[in-house]
Amino acid sequence: MLKKNIEENNKFIIGNYSRYPISIIRGEGSYVYDSNNKKYLDFVSGIAVNNLGHNNKGIKKAIIDQLDKLVHISNLFLIPSQIKLAKSLTSNLPRYKVFFCNSGTEANEAAFKLARKWGIFNNKKTIISVTGGFHGRTFGSLSATTPKKYKEGFYPLVPGFKTAKFNDIESIKSIIKKDKKILAVIIEPIQGEAGVKITDKKYLQDLFKICKKNKILLIADEVQVGIGRTGKLFGFENYDVRPDIITLAKALGGGIPCGAIIANPEISDFLTPGSHGTTMGGNPLAMASGLSMLNQIKKPSFLNTVSKKGKLFLNKLKNLASSDLIKEVRGKGLILAIEFYEQKKAKLFTNKCIKNGLLVLITEKYNVRILPPLNVKNNEIIESVKIMKFVLEQMNE
Repeated sequence: MLKKNIEENNKFIIGNYSRYPISIIRGEGSYVYDSNNKKYLDFVSGIAVNNLGHNNKGIKKAIIDQLDKLVHISNLFLIPSQIKLAKSLTSNLPRYKVFFCNSGTEANEAAFKLARKWGIFNNKKTIISVTGGFHGRTFGSLSATTPKKYKEGFYPLVPGFKTAKFNDIESIKSIIKKDKKILAVIIEPIQGEAGVKITDKKYLQDLFKICKKNKILLIADEVQVGIGRTGKLFGFENYDVRPDIITLAKALGGGIPCGAIIANPEISDFLTPGSHGTTMGGNPLAMASGLSMLNQIKKPSFLNTVSKKGKLFLNKLKNLASSDLIKEVRGKGLILAIEFYEQKKAKLFTNKCIKNGLLVLITEKYNVRILPPLNVKNNEIIESVKIMKFVLEQMNE
């Protein structure tokens, strides 16, 4: 069956993914099972989508209940569950408003459009992103993404974007000094796709002050680190700053496609009727699933456990760092990475982990990204570290 699936995949599916030769057919909690009934610890979590693991009872019930009522109606009409989810997302962001879409790249596109619309009235048009940032694959989001490998073959991109060095406040200052029409700065509190590169706290706080002083919008790309991943509901909460726009997706829909922007009251109303929209965004099914997910994750007691588990995991990983193969381990909450000295060793480590029943990701050549469900159990963390230790021992032989 697997051989047939591979053959038919290659025959009928456009080959823009380098897929592992594994067919996952079901999941429960932190585990998934393939077509041969082999069991894996899933520390990919759908690339930070399944923040409550697989087959979560609350999410499943919400989806089933909603299926009996209404799946889609369009944004031509009031959608009560949209209002509920928006209200919950902004409970600690007074007067902020929400726009729902379908994905992270759509959320960032909406953020750029809102910023540009606001910028018309302030004679500003240029958006700064930082090196290593990944913001999506549509043309606007791609223009703010710096690794060239994502852009090759797609030029010309959208004008009006400049790049500053990550974690280098002088680089930001230099661009602002030369260009008086800087409109916004977009930054990820933690760069997931770049290999879990963590934004320095002082840097982000200084950036926040500079943006305020120069009337520049600060956009926090929370597509991967939002919704509890760092032990806070939003990643920026670890930095004591408040962005003008927050972009969300991945975990937001509880496994159903969903994205959003949250915008401060000074700029949110610049998206007037007809200026932006989406057919499927904020549909009742995604809202029901997202509400169930958010109600479970946003509890302070739950977020506290994410922080504790993250510290446990990071400490366990640091015990592996004595290996001559590993350059560094790092993380915040339950987004973690092991950085290898050599690309081929990182790839070998990833493949061997998968072979031994642990799903992890390789990203930016040298980094193995680890994204367990937020409700992962301590014994599952310990089990994963045992697998990693076994794999490293094999590689050192």
